[in-house]
Amino acid sequence: MIEPNHAALSIGRQCKLLGLSRAAWYYKPATESDLNLELMRLIDEQYMLTPFYGYRKMTHWLRRQGYNVNRKRVRRLMRLMGITALYTRPNTTRRAKNHPIYPYLLRDVTVESPNHVWSSDITYIPLARGFMYLVAVIDWYSRYILSWQLSNTLESIFCVQALQDALKKNKPAIFNTDQGAQFTSHYFTDTLKAQEIAISMDGKGRALDNIFIERFWRSLKYEDIYLKRYETVSDLTAGLQRYFAFYNQERIHQSLAYKTPLEVYSQGAKSLKSPPP
Repeated sequence: MIEPNHAALSIGRQCKLLGLSRAAWYYKPATESDLNLELMRLIDEQYMLTPFYGYRKMTHWLRRQGYNVNRKRVRRLMRLMGITALYTRPNTTRRAKNHPIYPYLLRDVTVESPNHVWSSDITYIPLARGFMYLVAVIDWYSRYILSWQLSNTLESIFCVQALQDALKKNKPAIFNTDQGAQFTSHYFTDTLKAQEIAISMDGKGRALDNIFIERFWRSLKYEDIYLKRYETVSDLTAGLQRYFAFYNQERIHQSLAYKTPLEVYSQGAKSLKSPPP
């Protein structure tokens, strides 16, 4: 716990001892009204259970929970959270009209080793008095989380920072994302092009094309976020650091022959620039 009035240690020193950046301490979460924050938390938890619910079904579900809400409000909140129903339909991602869209390269592709395919996505993270956005980069073969960043806006810069952090470890042959404006921005795609990485993007409405990170979000939220109910951004940042270390280094996966993501990634990634943390 960071104490602003600690007699011996400055905020900067306390952040350093806890492994936090000063930005995490000073970050203010995005806010909505108390009712909207409650609705958003309910929507997020239900979405993890029924990701095929669009705003119409979610509206009826909230009404069954006793909330007198209309479709317009639920649709706005779901858009603010960056979530849509996971089924094939047109125009499900918030694209930028002047950004190029790249084809999906992974249909019928067998991922055979670490650093063959990486992908990235953004999810909504609830806090007691607001919310944040979290982006992560995952290696498909090992499920290893290479990097992550928090932001209180959906500007592309935090996604680019996560990408740059991941590229300090290694680089993939293919990088897959959805068609959201953060990932189609020239800043993001130019970073990939500079490393000669093939760019792949999910088809419209094809959120399941990025299924591995969608599964990771579910694990993160049920194993940590919903249980801890973080109060502040600094608490959330410290909690995420603990969870990512646990997930990468200790959490065994049946699909990985009961190994951890770090074990699979390290054993298979023969050309690592440096050992993963």
